Formats: sequence, structure tokens, C-alpha cells
Amino acid sequence: MKGIIAAPLLHGSWEHLFSNAAPIFVTTTIIHFFYKRVAWASFVFIYLLTGFSVWLFGRSVYHIGASGVVYGLVSFIFWSGIFRRNIKSIVLALIVTILYSGYLQGIVPFQEGISWESHLLGGIVGIIVAFLFKGIIEQDEEQPDPWANESTDQEYYLARDTFEMTKEERRIAEEKAAYKKWLEEQGPQA
Repeated sequence: MKGIIAAPLLHGSWEHLFSNAAPIFVTTTIIHFFYKRVAWASFVFIYLLTGFSVWLFGRSVYHIGASGVVYGLVSFIFWSGIFRRNIKSIVLALIVTILYSGYLQGIVPFQEGISWESHLLGGIVGIIVAFLFKGIIEQDEEQPDPWANESTDQEYYLARDTFEMTKEERRIAEEKAAYKKWLEEQGPQA
């Protein structure tokens, strides 16, 4: 259980540490810069849930290194672009796809000594966290109401209900109104 917290901090070699340091730095910078409202919560969820899922579903070997967290962060950024569907998130998803497209091969067991379970489960956790936080809109994603400051005392070129009826419907309504007015003018003798 203590490996859930400690495993991402432990690395087998300096090369292993440096190979995870740059992606952790880039992805956390992207998340903290572009997803300020969910940055800390998403990082903590990805960190803990990746470790917990590897503890539950991983092989009975030592899984060390932050690569599962990196896969979770990359997955979070990519899937946030899919789930949020705004231009900023889509561009970030494309950037992450270009930068880390080689990471896809890390989720299948190709190399001995590589925790592909940590990679796969980190990616799945990233998808789940992106889905959970998709409704928390960032300040720059909020759409202003274009009609909020519209004055109602303005004079318009067309009547405000111009497009509510077709010409034929409008002609029939006018005939009915004219007939009703004629009946009222005739009074009780008609």
C-alpha cells in the first residue's frame, strides 16, 4: 500500500528518472496553465488512482517510476480535448498527440522490465478523470451571453416576431383579426 505513494518517486536509474522528468514537467505545466480550476485535483486523482489501480490489477512485481502518472496526465489532456470540445482543449489534445504519440506502444507488453500495466492503467485513469472534470469550465472557456446587454427600447428594422410565422400563416391571422373586428363593429344585430 505504501507503494501507491512512493512508487512514482522511485526510479531504477538516472536514465529512468530523466525519461520521466521531462514529460511530468511538460504535462503538469500544461494542466496547471490551461486547466487551473482542476489542476491540483486532477493531478492528485491521477497520482493516487494510478497507484491504487496498479496495486489492484498489476502483476506481483515491483512497479516503480512515474511513467504511469505521465500516461495518466497525457491521457487527461488528450481526453479533455475530446470531452470539453472547445478550441483550446482540442489544440492541447493535438499538441499532446504530436509530442507523445510514441507512448501508445508503452501500453502493450513489448519490453521486459517495463510496467506496461502502470502505463495502461494510468491512461485509463486519465480518461476517467478527464470525464469527471469535463463539466468544470475554466474562466477562459465561459461563453458570454451576447444578448445580455441588449436594450429593449431600441427601434428595429423588422418586427421582433417576423420569423415566428410564414407569410401564409400571417395572412390568415390578419384575416381572422379583421373578421373578428368586423363582427365586433356589427354588434349584436349580426
